[in-house]
Amino acid sequence: MSDGVQIFAKTCPRAARRRLERERTLPRTHQSHTADAIALSFAAGIASLFGLLRWPSLNSSRSRLLLAVTITLVFALAAWLTHGVSGSGALAGAGVAFVLAATDPRLFGVLLVVFAVTLAATRVGRAHKEQLRVAESKTGRSASQVMANVGVAALIVAIAPPALRLLALASLAEVAADTSSSETGQAFPGKTVLITNWKPVPSGLDGGISVNGTTAACVAALVVALTARCLGLASDRQAAIVAACGILGMLVDSVLGAVFERRGYLNNDLVNLFGTASAAGLAWLMM
Repeated sequence: MSDGVQIFAKTCPRAARRRLERERTLPRTHQSHTADAIALSFAAGIASLFGLLRWPSLNSSRSRLLLAVTITLVFALAAWLTHGVSGSGALAGAGVAFVLAATDPRLFGVLLVVFAVTLAATRVGRAHKEQLRVAESKTGRSASQVMANVGVAALIVAIAPPALRLLALASLAEVAADTSSSETGQAFPGKTVLITNWKPVPSGLDGGISVNGTTAACVAALVVALTARCLGLASDRQAAIVAACGILGMLVDSVLGAVFERRGYLNNDLVNLFGTASAAGLAWLMM
């Protein structure tokens, strides 16, 4: 039994201990076809809704529309070739990329930074994470994972007025923060505690937080906020809101993981979806 599982055996209930041991000894599975189908329908629905609402402006600028389509195709292909996403994930990501690029190429620039940050975090310490059986699939994130992370941002951009795009930026900051937190915490495990009771747990446990992971989350959220500021999408105050909400949303995600995901009430995709939504909601309250 690994050191992490031994520590867990002393601090966590027997049922949860058996679950972790099972997860550490069996390979991780892909998201179900049903979940991916739902996610792809969600992505197509957002893109279609965006087209219906924004068609007059899109049709009036064919060059802008062509640029958005080109950006979308190149991004989806590059994400798939780098194994950042699977085939279904590339299709879902294409829908999100189109909505953001067609609305404002600068929004796509933020999405690109989020993708780069999360991909780097996923690759850091991969050998160690593979030993613990917690590494992401080598084929990349599936459609359900993609939409759980960036679906909220795409929906906000598609239907909300420009003044509320700050909510989408906060949602994207949460994605970068949450992924960086979990991936870095697993790659460089220090003391990890459960966010709800501060008792020691092994890295990788739902709801577990560490200094290394939290630091990585803060850096990732700041990178996204600074990107938005440098691209002229946010003022200094708005960039601070984006960073703060990204970090707070990550903590909400951890609480949901500790309270609901560990008990099997929510899966990881739903926890991620609610985490990004919480960041957007917090940003709305701070505006």
